[in-house]
Amino acid sequence: MSDLQGAVLGARRDEDVALDLMKFIAMTTGYGKSGGVTPGFQGGGTKGGPDDHAEQLLGLYSKCLDTVKGKK
Repeated sequence: MSDLQGAVLGARRDEDVALDLMKFIAMTTGYGKSGGVTPGFQGGGTKGGPDDHAEQLLGLYSKCLDTVKGKK
């Protein structure tokens, strides 16, 4: 019953928080995008295709999840 109460009160799983953090970082920095010049941070682009982009985003998600869980 306590699990249900936590869900009702708005408690979020670490995975959900990490996903939102990953989305924020990826959208604001262009992390994992290929090519194109955009203003702001330029250090996360990939030179490959969609598979490389997906791999970059999965790596970022793993880092975000470790951060949310308090791992270093």
